[in-house]
Amino acid sequence: MSIVTIRDVEFLNNPARFLDPYHFRVTFECIAALKDDLEWRLIYVSSPGNEELDQELDDCLVGPVPIGVNSFEFEGSPPSPAKIPAEDVLGVAALILTGSYNDQEFVRVGYYQNTEYNNEEMKNSPPSRIQFESLVRDISTKPRVTRFQIKWDVSPHIATQTAAGAATSAAVPSANDLDDADEMEDVQPSNGS
Repeated sequence: MSIVTIRDVEFLNNPARFLDPYHFRVTFECIAALKDDLEWRLIYVSSPGNEELDQELDDCLVGPVPIGVNSFEFEGSPPSPAKIPAEDVLGVAALILTGSYNDQEFVRVGYYQNTEYNNEEMKNSPPSRIQFESLVRDISTKPRVTRFQIKWDVSPHIATQTAAGAATSAAVPSANDLDDADEMEDVQPSNGS
């Protein structure tokens, strides 16, 4: 069971110029007060076949985290053009938001990002040298979410009173726990669990 569940990631500047910072709001629910901060990282993947070219754009710590629905705004730097191979600038790349607790990744939210020129002439006949100041990015609104089971150092708050004569039973999932038909999801065990 995950103690923290992402409810929404809203990009506040999408579409945007390629060289603009990423600005978004993350809303999540926490079912137990956490002893330590959550760490969030934003990663740009220009070349899926070469992890060495991945760029960590920013990270932040969020805490203390109380029980309930919480949100924060995150601003990440744009990717460094010098670290992107010219053949990987235009077209589709990936943007990944990760959430970790005590150095254990519990969620990864991936988005496709399309990068193109901001005018039809350059789209139809791209210049031989990339002109980053003329590029725009558009982030897909349908993420791919992967959850990982980790060892949380807290337990969810559970009501301890039971009405006389009532039987105890397993928790029933709410509608919020059910997958959206459009959302693709994987659940992966973490290493060492």
